[in-house]
Amino acid sequence: MGNTLERTGVLNGFGMDTITLAGPLEAKLEAMKDAGFTQVMLKANDLVGHPGGWQAAVRAVHASGLRGTGFQVLRDFEGLSGHLHQYKVDIAKAMLEMCAALGCEVLLACSSTSVHASQDLEHLARDLRKLAMLAIPYGIRIAYEGLSWGRTVNEFTTAWEVVNRADCPNLGLGLDSFHIFAAKTSLEEIDFLQPDRIFLVQLADFMWQETKTFEERISTARTFRVFPGEGVHSAQLVELVLKLDQLGYAGDYSFEVFNDDYVQLPLSMVAQRARRSALWLSEDVLRQPVPLPNQMRLKSQQS
Repeated sequence: MGNTLERTGVLNGFGMDTITLAGPLEAKLEAMKDAGFTQVMLKANDLVGHPGGWQAAVRAVHASGLRGTGFQVLRDFEGLSGHLHQYKVDIAKAMLEMCAALGCEVLLACSSTSVHASQDLEHLARDLRKLAMLAIPYGIRIAYEGLSWGRTVNEFTTAWEVVNRADCPNLGLGLDSFHIFAAKTSLEEIDFLQPDRIFLVQLADFMWQETKTFEERISTARTFRVFPGEGVHSAQLVELVLKLDQLGYAGDYSFEVFNDDYVQLPLSMVAQRARRSALWLSEDVLRQPVPLPNQMRLKSQQS
């Protein structure tokens, strides 16, 4: 389908998360590359679950030619004390080592859901500052994301406040459209962010208008997200992406789509769905320059 030429074109700013696809890591990477993507968002299980060991997984990623968008996910790091804090520091160090081995420049850290974590924003900021300092020798940036079911930080607006309190140049925001829509955070708040402090944007939609409880948010987030353009929040996704573009965000967009149906489908089918979303966003929404006519996709082949 002429994907080789398009890999240097409109798909460059978009990638897929490995969580969307079933099967071994090498097959996932091949499906993404065949669909025209140039980058991949990786998770720890891709490495530690590899039959050849995590170093073999790293070699497979490098051999694929795909750039690592980032590495996920460090959970429940901030706000702990004593032995719990030290335990999480050890986990963070191991994840930073794997992230660096992959050549990923961003480690995603999600806001804590632990009942054992402090709700004091200064405490959270202090711990995230420590995490960012641990990442400096590796040249890694920490993207802090507010989970919509986080105990204290469950909107990106609060995450942004904590990031500002921490005041570390390699600590910034990770934005996830699912959590923004689930928490019903006003998109007007995007205007108050600094584009150079947004380190990652993950995009997904879902099939109903709202998730009324934390439990429903968790269930939907982990089993039934869909690609942008497939759900009921398309207008909000367009507004979000355009606001980020107008703000000056020039980083990556990754499709973080947990979907129980997609992991039962052939990888190529799912990757092509992701491709359609990326083309819709890049060509129709952002109106980025399109390839020359002889490189254009046939729209009939994408439907």
